[in-house]
Amino acid sequence: MKTIHTHGGDIYAAAREGGRRLDQLVDFSASINPLGPSPKAIKAIQAAFPQILHYPDPHCLALREALADRWHLSPDRFVIGNGSSELIYLLPAVLAFRHALVVGPTFSEYERAVVAAGGRVTRIQAARQEQYQPSVENILEALHRRRSAIAALFLCNPNSPTGRALEAAEVLQIARLASAQGLWVIVDETFVDYCEEATVLPHIKRLPRLLVLRSFTKFYALPGLRIGYLAGAKAAIAALRDKQPPWSVNALAQEAARASLQDPRHVRRSLIFMEQERRRLVRDLQTLPGVTLFPSAANFLLIELPPEVRAGNCVQALRRQGLLIRDCSSVAGLNERTIRVAVRTPGQNRRLVAALRQWLKR
Repeated sequence: MKTIHTHGGDIYAAAREGGRRLDQLVDFSASINPLGPSPKAIKAIQAAFPQILHYPDPHCLALREALADRWHLSPDRFVIGNGSSELIYLLPAVLAFRHALVVGPTFSEYERAVVAAGGRVTRIQAARQEQYQPSVENILEALHRRRSAIAALFLCNPNSPTGRALEAAEVLQIARLASAQGLWVIVDETFVDYCEEATVLPHIKRLPRLLVLRSFTKFYALPGLRIGYLAGAKAAIAALRDKQPPWSVNALAQEAARASLQDPRHVRRSLIFMEQERRRLVRDLQTLPGVTLFPSAANFLLIELPPEVRAGNCVQALRRQGLLIRDCSSVAGLNERTIRVAVRTPGQNRRLVAALRQWLKR
């Protein structure tokens, strides 16, 4: 079974390898908001420094109350994790599902988490000829066909690394069928801040088997603090919280996340910037000979290089110039010519396009 075990964002290894400082690298491999964290989050971190003398709140109550206010739900419908990755690994272990359906090509950690808990995964892959847009009909058919064997469904929306998104009504159609069959439905909305109309989080009240993952890593630009959350039915959330390691979410992360939720101005700026800069980067990349771009609702772009080149060679060539991009050639369902790049600042994006153009000419 073909599985990827590496991710973007290992800027430290690249710095050691190239003998560079971190600020001499431009990381297009991790899709972080190029505007950085909210100014309110920075101030909250500074104000919270005295808290490092104490253990963090193990219940993350202030942050859960902020999320409850944001989503008009009760705080006991949220569990906070050391990044959404901690929660992904808790899910199969705590909810004891041993066979999951994963809609791909997608993030590898769903499969790894299920396998680590002693389970197995069946994949249903979106097709390249459909520009990797997931087929609702194919997903529903797979649920019907395997309803006696599957215990959970993982769906990333918008999907990483393809950037494709289903509408909320389509996700709910899938979730209703899966829930009616007694399946857990895990919708990873790590990138949904860029297309908030696609979220299904408010619907957890009516679908008790629906669990929604969100993150403060990408849109809120707090990857180094490691914080994410899961929303769902109270009983499932309580079970997950009960099995978490104690104090898994640090005090600075809790304060920064809470402040991020209270900065609508930064949210608006980030959305406007991304809409404009993604469009500009797409236009510039489309001028490269033989390159295929796929539509994206997120803050990154999936790119297929010309037939005669390989993603690994491209990644290494740009790495030597201090530009880090994501090699997606080992993602099940993608081919050996596929890379992913984050949308960054205008100057950085121009530098990326110029470097790709020069390398492709060679």
